[in-house]
Amino acid sequence: MSSEQTATLKKVLKPIHLWAIAVGLVISGEYFGWNYGWGVSGTIGFLIATLLVTLMYVTFIFSFTELTTSIPQAGGPFSYSHRAFGWFGGLVAGYATLVEFLVTPPAIAFALGSYTHFLYPSLQVLDVAFACYVIFILINLLGIKESAIFSLVVTLLAVAELLIYIGIVAPHFSYQTFVTEPMPFGWPGVFAALPFAIWFYLAIEGVAMVAEEVEDPKRTISRGYIYGILTLVVLALAVMIFTGGVAHWRLLSEIDYPLPAALGIVLGRDSSLTQLFASLGLFGLIASFHGTIIGYSRQIYALARNGLLPSFLGNVNAKFQTPHWALIAGGIAGCVALKLGTTDQVIILAALGAVVMYVISMMALFALRRSEPNLERPFVVPAYPYFPMIALGLSLICLVAIVYYNVMLSIWFFAGLGLVTIIYMATGRHKTSKFTPITKSIVEK
Repeated sequence: MSSEQTATLKKVLKPIHLWAIAVGLVISGEYFGWNYGWGVSGTIGFLIATLLVTLMYVTFIFSFTELTTSIPQAGGPFSYSHRAFGWFGGLVAGYATLVEFLVTPPAIAFALGSYTHFLYPSLQVLDVAFACYVIFILINLLGIKESAIFSLVVTLLAVAELLIYIGIVAPHFSYQTFVTEPMPFGWPGVFAALPFAIWFYLAIEGVAMVAEEVEDPKRTISRGYIYGILTLVVLALAVMIFTGGVAHWRLLSEIDYPLPAALGIVLGRDSSLTQLFASLGLFGLIASFHGTIIGYSRQIYALARNGLLPSFLGNVNAKFQTPHWALIAGGIAGCVALKLGTTDQVIILAALGAVVMYVISMMALFALRRSEPNLERPFVVPAYPYFPMIALGLSLICLVAIVYYNVMLSIWFFAGLGLVTIIYMATGRHKTSKFTPITKSIVEK
């Protein structure tokens, strides 16, 4: 057996690292993408959609933390659903999570390219996006501790920058501007805006993918998750409300750099502060891009280790203890996606994968409470069963809304799930698929 096949992931992450990964995974959602929701719902319509989605994520994260601390494995949702429902439950959760984490990085890479092009017009958007994949895959290859420290630094810078942005635009907020054309598309617009509201919080569940690399998962994971979601709720609502009050939403609803554009309206396009913010704005995008690369690589690694993907993708580099083939394979898939989709389509597809995973994860929580009442649960969801019921109900509403307003993308998504299921059954792997708890497979260094 080669050193690649015997090498394991490294347990080094502390609560501050998990907070940085949780917030870093998501924080680019505060910088771009959400503003497309204004284009289908207006400001008040989108505020309603965002409040619904915020309630969904708060209840979901508290519920999901119980699963992550009870079953701290790199497969995350795949592991919980496999344990609760067998091979098909694991397959659905694994496929949905993989779609989410494979298509999110291309959207962020495209935004990185757009921000850079905004600053330096000679640099082409796609060239910058491809370069980002190469650079950040190399950073992730060096080791999880190094990756986590990098995440911490850029996440702190990104949070600080958003606070400065809020401080600059808040004095220019106009209630009259915010409520101009508040719900031009009525309640249907609220439902159409849900995937863009999800973008505010999408991928925070990626913390589950590094559960095998946490020093004390029973205590650390819950702290990272809860501090992370509280940070993001404050930032998301503040950024969205104050931005909506400085200019008519139609001016900002179809671009990949709404915050620099809003600053340009407040301070002037050629203001040194506007230019500086656009430069620093890259920190938020970098934090999320880096975090989602960690997420997709661990998901590919876990699925390969459990036989759902080619086995070589489950190998770990002996020197750096990182899943190098999974990092590279996900990067190739992301670069292909960059050439094929637009930002709004990618956001919708990522949101679809996410809500499918949220639905089956909450179902797994209920199933495991019944089938394994004695399972060690270091963190117990408060207000059970109401929190997971709220999360499940709102996730189902989001799922129906996304499918209804995006039929073709949904057909592609579910056709892919059907194809993967057929292949998995045709190879006979479903007959031998068993949940195997990871106990001593992680070497502490």
